[in-house]
This record gives sequence, structure tokens and C-alpha cells, in this order.
Amino acid sequence: MNSIEFPLLDRTTQNSVISTTLNDLSNWSRLSSLWPLLYGTSCCFIEFASLIGSRFDFDRYGLVPRSSPRQADLILTAGTVTMKMAPSLVRLYEQMPEPKYVIAMGACTITGGMFSTDSYSTVRGVDKLIPVDVYLPGCPPKPEAVIDAITKLRKKISREIHEDQIRSQQENRCFTTNHKFHVGRSTHSYRQL
Repeated sequence: MNSIEFPLLDRTTQNSVISTTLNDLSNWSRLSSLWPLLYGTSCCFIEFASLIGSRFDFDRYGLVPRSSPRQADLILTAGTVTMKMAPSLVRLYEQMPEPKYVIAMGACTITGGMFSTDSYSTVRGVDKLIPVDVYLPGCPPKPEAVIDAITKLRKKISREIHEDQIRSQQENRCFTTNHKFHVGRSTHSYRQL
């Protein structure tokens, strides 16, 4: 049993009555049933797929992968995010109900990776598009590291206060609302030979 399984137990009387706060009860129920939306584009996502198998037993953490953002409260981003994909990622994030969490998995997701040096179309960090709760470095991160990141997120959820969630919802808005990138003149000049 994890140390965060029952964070809401303040004291127990002899009659098996548990007293706690409503905030702790809410946090406990949320961390026991995280439903992730998987947003993967490259090798990090293949490494993540091994978590679903019996060796790592992804289900023991209450994580049930969802295919709809309206049913998910956690988005796991893995792989390179391009400028063309950025509006769809922001749209998926905005469709998720509150409270929502993000884990950025892999070097390409966190910094743009090896594609960010010469590429004009790579987003240099998914945190420029959506707020990230847990960064998971690696190329690709091992399944054990993904489990560790989920455990860290669960600890963060268990310590949350309702007022902080509301403040975070108001501050961490996405950078776009209409999901359109406007085409303008190219800043790169070239001469045709």
C-alpha cells in the first residue's frame, strides 16, 4: 500500500469513526481514479505502451486510459509537438474537465529535443502551450520512471487545497482560444538559383 493511499485519516475513534476534511476526501477520491488521455507521437509513447501490460500493471494505480478528453483528467504528452499539432493539443487540454493535470514525458516534449535545434516547426517545450505539472526527462524514459512520475503527481494531488485549485484554473489558461495560427510572410529568405 502506498503512503498516499489514505491521506485523509486524521484520527480514528474506538467505534471506527473517521474524521477528516472534505478537501482531503476530495483529494483522496481524485488520486485514486486518475483517467489519463494519451497523446503520443514518437518513441516515448511506445515505451509508455509497455505500462499497460502485466509486467508493470498500470491499472493498480487506478489509471484507466480514456480516448475522449471529456472523460480524462490527466494528459500524458509524449514525443515531439510540432506547430501544426499545437492547436489540437491545446484544444484537447481545454476540453478536459477541471481539475486537470499534465505530465510531459521525454526530452522532445519538454524541450523539443534534438529536433529543436534546426527546425522551425517544433514547439520548444509543451509548457509553452499548456501548464505542466510533472516533467519526466529521458529519451525515452523507462516505464519505472513513468510510474514514479505518476506517484509524484498523486502526492501533489493529495496535498492540494481547493482554493489553490481555483486560483490555478484562473492563472493557467492556455495561450490560444481560437486555435488558429495565422499565416504571415516568411522570415526566412532564400534565393532561387
